[in-house]
Amino acid sequence: MSGINDFAFRIATVNGTGSASANSLLMQAIFRMGVPVTGKNIFPSNIQGLPTFYEIRVSKDGYTARPPVVDLVVALNPATYARDVALVRPGGYLVYDASWPLDPTLVREGITILGIPFGQLCLEHFVGDRDRTLLRNIVYAGALAALLGIDLDVIARMLTEKFAKKQKLLDANNTAIRLGYDYAKAHCECPLPIHLEPMEATGEFIILDGNTAAALGAVYAGATVGAWYPITPSTSLMEAFKGFCEKFRTDPETGQSRYCIVQAEDELAAAGIAIGAGWAGARAFTNTSGPGISLMQEFIGLAYYTEIPAVFYDVQRTGPATGMPTRTQQGDLLSLAYASHGDTKHIVLFPRDPEDCFRMSVTAFDLAERFQTPVFVASDLDIGMNDWMCRRLTWDDTYRPDRGKVLSADELEGVKKFSRYLDVDGDGIAARSLPGAHPNGAYFVRGSGHDKHGAYTEDSDAYQEVVDRLARKFAGAADVVPGPEIHRQAWADVGIVSLGGCDAAVREAVDQLRERGIAADYMRIRAFPFSAAVKEFLEQYGTVFVVEQNRDAQLRALLTIETGVPRDSMIPVLDYGGMPLTAQVVTMAVANHLTGAHT
Repeated sequence: MSGINDFAFRIATVNGTGSASANSLLMQAIFRMGVPVTGKNIFPSNIQGLPTFYEIRVSKDGYTARPPVVDLVVALNPATYARDVALVRPGGYLVYDASWPLDPTLVREGITILGIPFGQLCLEHFVGDRDRTLLRNIVYAGALAALLGIDLDVIARMLTEKFAKKQKLLDANNTAIRLGYDYAKAHCECPLPIHLEPMEATGEFIILDGNTAAALGAVYAGATVGAWYPITPSTSLMEAFKGFCEKFRTDPETGQSRYCIVQAEDELAAAGIAIGAGWAGARAFTNTSGPGISLMQEFIGLAYYTEIPAVFYDVQRTGPATGMPTRTQQGDLLSLAYASHGDTKHIVLFPRDPEDCFRMSVTAFDLAERFQTPVFVASDLDIGMNDWMCRRLTWDDTYRPDRGKVLSADELEGVKKFSRYLDVDGDGIAARSLPGAHPNGAYFVRGSGHDKHGAYTEDSDAYQEVVDRLARKFAGAADVVPGPEIHRQAWADVGIVSLGGCDAAVREAVDQLRERGIAADYMRIRAFPFSAAVKEFLEQYGTVFVVEQNRDAQLRALLTIETGVPRDSMIPVLDYGGMPLTAQVVTMAVANHLTGAHT
C-alpha cells in the first residue's frame, strides 16, 4: 500500500460531534472520482463522548478489506493523540488541530506532523457553539481535499445535492470546505505523495451497507411483516425496511399500508410475531443480534418442530453477554446451526457483502417456505453497518416466489383427511395449508409431541417418525442451498476455507500469498447444511486453513461435526478482537505455519 490511489487514512474524533456526515462526504467524493474505496466506522456503544474512528481505504485494485496500515491520521480528539501518533505507519502523516498546542512528548520521528487550526478557523468565521462544532468536521474535509487531491467540484456538487433547499446550510458548508482547503494549500505540501488521481473504476458499483441491502432484499422477496426489538447492530435493517415499505407498500390512492411492522416488547415476542405471520401465510422476518437469538431459542424450536417458515437476520456482534455491542464478530455460528433445545438443525446463509445481503434475503424467504422452517441470514456488524463498494444490484423481473407445498382451496376440497405432517413424495417435506383456505385444511399447531397427521402423541414410534423426517428434510436442503464458491490456482497444494465478512480479507490474502510463492485454493462457504463439495474440498489438500472471527473455531467445529473431516487436520486462523479482518492477519498466519512446517 501507499501511493497514488492506494492508501488508507483514519479520522479520529469524538462520538456525537457530527463527524459522520463529513466522513461520508469524503468517501462518496472519492468514489465519484472513479476510485475504488471503502469505509469502516469504529464507534463506541455509548451515545456520545467516547472516541470514534472512521477508516477510509483507497485501493486502485478494488480491495475492500480493512487496511493493514494507516498512512494518514486526522487527530481531532486529544484523548487519543498518543494512540493516533503510534498508529501512523513510518513515513506517514499526522494532521491535528493546531488550535491547541501538541504535547512535545507526542512528537514522533519518522512521520510528518501537520498542524491545521480547524477550531480557530471555525471560531473566526462561524457563530454559535453548535455550528462551530459541526462545521469543524467540514473544515477538516476541506483540508483533506487539498492534501489528498479530492476534486473540489465533486464535493461542491454533493453539497448542492444535499442542501439544495437549505441555502444557509449550503453556504456555511461551502465556506467551511474552502477554509480547510485554502489553509492546507497555503501551509502544506499539496497534494501529498499519497493522493488521488481520477479513475474510471466505479461505474458499475454503488456504495451500500448490508442492513439496507438486506431490507431491500426482503421487500423484493415479498416480505410484508417485520417484527423486532431494537438492538445494535441490527436496528437499521428494520428502519430501512420501514422506509422501503412506506414508499413501495403503500397504496397510492387510499394511502393504506400493505405491510405490518411491529416493535415488540422483547426479542422473544418479536420471534413469535414473525412465526405467527408465517403460519398465516405472510412472508415474515425478524432481525436481531446474538443476545436476541439467545432469547428467541424457544420460539425457534417451535417453528422448527411445527414447520412454520420465518426468516431471522442475525447481525452478529461480539459476545458473550452484552460483550462489545459495536464491534464485529462471527460468534453465533454454532448457535444458529443448532438453535433451540433438543435435536434441531437450521438452514443458515452467510452473505459476504451488501450485494450478497440483498440476494440472500430473497433466497432465505424462498428456502423458508420451500422447506417450511426457520432460515437464518448470518451477517455481522462490519457487513451490516459499514459502507461497502459493491456491484450495482440487478433484478430479474421474471422472479416468482417459491411458496413450496401450499395446498389451495381447490386441492383441499377433495381431501377427506388432512395429514399435516405426512410425507407423500419422500423428500421430507409435507404439504401445508393456510388458515382460512378451506375447512378441510384445518389442524392444530402443536409444539408438543405429534404424529404425521398432526394429532397429539407420546408414542415413541410416531414421534420418531416425525423427527426423522425433519432430519431427511434438512439433509435434502444441502442440494438446494447456495453451494460453496471455490477459487482455484494451478499447482495449489494448500486450501483456505472461510465465510461471510472474512471473504474480502481472504481473497486479498490469497493474492499476497501468491506473491510469496504460495499457491492456495480458496473456498467460501455460503450456506449450511454443507453440500458434498465442501467435504470434497477439505479432503483434497494436505494443509487446510479455516479462517473465522471467533475464539473457539466454530466453523472448524461445524465442519468436523457435519463432514466427519478430523478437526486437527484443519488449522484455525482466528481473529476475534472485534475489528474487521485484515488480509495481513491471514497472510502471516498461513505463511508462518507453512514456513514452520518446512523447517
